[in-house]
Amino acid sequence: MLAYRGVAHAYGARRVLEGVTLAVQRGERVALLGSSGAGKTTLFRLAYGAFAPTSGSVLVDGIDLAGLSGNALRAVRARIAVVFQQHGLIDQLSVSANVIAGTFGRRTTIGALRAVLSPSADDRAAVAAALEHVGLADRARDRAFDVSGGQRGRVAIARAIVQRAELVLADEPAASLDPLLAREIVDVLLTDAQERDAALVCTLHQPELTRGFDRVITLEGGHIVHDTRTAAA
Repeated sequence: MLAYRGVAHAYGARRVLEGVTLAVQRGERVALLGSSGAGKTTLFRLAYGAFAPTSGSVLVDGIDLAGLSGNALRAVRARIAVVFQQHGLIDQLSVSANVIAGTFGRRTTIGALRAVLSPSADDRAAVAAALEHVGLADRARDRAFDVSGGQRGRVAIARAIVQRAELVLADEPAASLDPLLAREIVDVLLTDAQERDAALVCTLHQPELTRGFDRVITLEGGHIVHDTRTAAA
């Protein structure tokens, strides 16, 4: 579902990735560990085509992202859900409106606006089911600004669920949360990926949160230094 082939990347004279080769299969759940500056965020951003690698290639379901632009890139990104560390919510909108944003990749601009202002019965049902899945059914009408940090992470996961993404990328989803909430957020991601047979790549700082992943990969100095299959595989 996701492949890096000899990927290197540099910001000016500073090289942050060196010859990374890695494949993530459909339905596989991968934890990516590494200290700050190890290259995790760069590897993560390359996976959804935020920029092209300095050398090598990144492929999603066999499609090289570097060769795409416009509608072609948009079509591939519609298959990828991204859960950012800061969650990427619009605070002034309701929780439901933020969740329905997961469908925007398969809509026109007018269709996206209509979905927020006057969602269809199908959209409302999909949002309700996603919020129920992450334990936030009672917060649908609240503004995103009014929910807690852990709940914001759950809203972002619900958004990925309605997107029906085949590849979920989660960048430090448990950062700044207490250990109990961190475990809950990671477990929701793992359960969703398993139930939908989606590939999941999750960057983490905490090794204790890797329980339940199929593989644990450690990145240091832009290199993969460990790639271990776990008992969950």
